[in-house]
Amino acid sequence: MLRILIAAITLATTPLLAQETVVVDLSQNRVDITATYSGSEIFVFGAVKREAPLPEGASALEVAIVIEGPLETVTVRRKEKKLGIWVNTDAVEVNEAPSFFSIATTSPLSDMLNDGDRRDYAIGLDYAVRPQGQAEENIESFAEAISRIRQDDGLYSQREGIVNLTEETLFEANILLPANIVEGDYTVRVYLIRDKNIVSDTSLAITVRKAGLEVWLYDMAHNTPLLYGLMSLLVALVAGYGASEIFRRLKRA
Repeated sequence: MLRILIAAITLATTPLLAQETVVVDLSQNRVDITATYSGSEIFVFGAVKREAPLPEGASALEVAIVIEGPLETVTVRRKEKKLGIWVNTDAVEVNEAPSFFSIATTSPLSDMLNDGDRRDYAIGLDYAVRPQGQAEENIESFAEAISRIRQDDGLYSQREGIVNLTEETLFEANILLPANIVEGDYTVRVYLIRDKNIVSDTSLAITVRKAGLEVWLYDMAHNTPLLYGLMSLLVALVAGYGASEIFRRLKRA
């Protein structure tokens, strides 16, 4: 009975942690890929809602923003030098590889979040590619190779310290979508973090689609390839005839 009474007094005198939720919006939720598309910026901004004031001595709030493109299955080949010639020796299909992966944070990621949450929520370049159901030896090395290649291509990035957080209430960040992104549905995930643990998260979607003349040509090439081939031939003939006519007239002049 005494223990129960002590426990009740302790609970009554211990300040409750404020329940925090995150509200997020985007500058745009659709990206059109046109002939002149050279990349775009997505402005991510949001606010932290609390049901009660934070208790004194609460640890600092951190924010992580992840944008992930459609998942793909990628074939990775390993090359080895044999008899002075580089040849493919191993090939592994790695699934669950995002076509695009970008993360932005308020602080260095290793300092603000525990490894368990980073792995479970796929936060960080080292967890971007997540092979599922693979029994091949050294599958992780192939996954790391995909991440490394896509970092070189500008499709994977980790930008620490670029999220601006004002008085632990408002935050914002600019995320770059490069020119070589693919079509599909992209997911924006936002995490609130305290004491290296995720306390709240939410997600939004971005639609990336071809637009303009590219859509018409793409549909024609896939749905009516014969017509597409004839049109391409006609365009080549007209262009060739036009060029020869221009050179002929220039020669006369």
